[in-house]
Amino acid sequence: MQTGDAQNTREHWDPAHPVLEILRARRDEGSLPGQRTDGATVALAVEGGGMRGVISAAMLTQLEDYGFKNAFDIVYGCSSGGINGAYFLAGETWYPLSIYYDDLTTKKFVDFGRALRRLPILDLDYAFEYVMELLKPLDYDAVLSSDIPLVTPITDVDAVETVVLRDFSSRDDLKAALRASAWLPIAVPGTFTMADGRRALDGGVLTALPFRLAVNDGCTHVLSLSTRPMRPGSSGLSPLHRYTYLYLERLRRGLGSGYLAAIRQKHRDQDWLHAMRTAPSPDAPYVLDLAPLPWMTELKRHDIDHHRLLENARTAYEIAFCATEGRSPELIRQGGVRAMPRLMMVDTTHGKPQRDARSAARRVERSDGV
Repeated sequence: MQTGDAQNTREHWDPAHPVLEILRARRDEGSLPGQRTDGATVALAVEGGGMRGVISAAMLTQLEDYGFKNAFDIVYGCSSGGINGAYFLAGETWYPLSIYYDDLTTKKFVDFGRALRRLPILDLDYAFEYVMELLKPLDYDAVLSSDIPLVTPITDVDAVETVVLRDFSSRDDLKAALRASAWLPIAVPGTFTMADGRRALDGGVLTALPFRLAVNDGCTHVLSLSTRPMRPGSSGLSPLHRYTYLYLERLRRGLGSGYLAAIRQKHRDQDWLHAMRTAPSPDAPYVLDLAPLPWMTELKRHDIDHHRLLENARTAYEIAFCATEGRSPELIRQGGVRAMPRLMMVDTTHGKPQRDARSAARRVERSDGV
């Protein structure tokens, strides 16, 4: 990397960050889960945020495209980030990425007018039973059999605590966990009932950022994929935060207070993550958070504009590319690198992409050093 490139990169993250170094080393060595020799536990923590999940999904696509999937030992994902993580482990992540800008940009999924009729703003049945079962099926069995385990949190409403779910016993068990973790307060009224009778909500209610789960589990290196721009944490609470507090307190006394505490902790964590990008800790755990760059406009969690979603997918892929491949993120602002959508035929009778042309093209890209 040229000196100017390194300096421009360091403004956003350390190009020699320990997390990037171990990912590159594992990729280059062909290291596989369960066969490590480096003594590290490398986690991938995936934030969701409704339609902002297109950002972390695009970053996951880049990680798979550039050979980093097997560099991780465990994947943590919350809400749409948990769904993204599941598709990542199932493989062909570029294909379900298109769910955001092809299949969710409809009022069948997001419609604020339904609230006036006391119906869910977000239709999770449409997402889980139509899109993820019929249009672009999630291969639950592939996730269950993966050598890299998926961990997803839910909020136990009555216990007022975050419960971390793992070691799923069946397809239905995993599907229930993903659905519970995506049960966004207010947007989806009430609670999700787990098989054991627990009332559950979105896993981010009491633990806002999933990298915390990885750190708590003792992971030595954590790549965090966030969906809000790289900015220091806010210091205040918004009207929506206060409304959500009241809503959660009605569900369970203390739940709203726990939510506000989690928001304040998130603000502190965002400040810490901001510092760790350019000045990583001298000792483990090492955490690198990738997110939209500071000058980028924040995507709203309910945005269903096709163009904005596709543009955010582009830039997220570019950010992950610049980080993993040692390129200056200023190239994104200057137009020096550009993620281009690729047309691909899909056999809709089996829901499978035709891979040969794309795989060949990817080999050319990698050999050209793009």
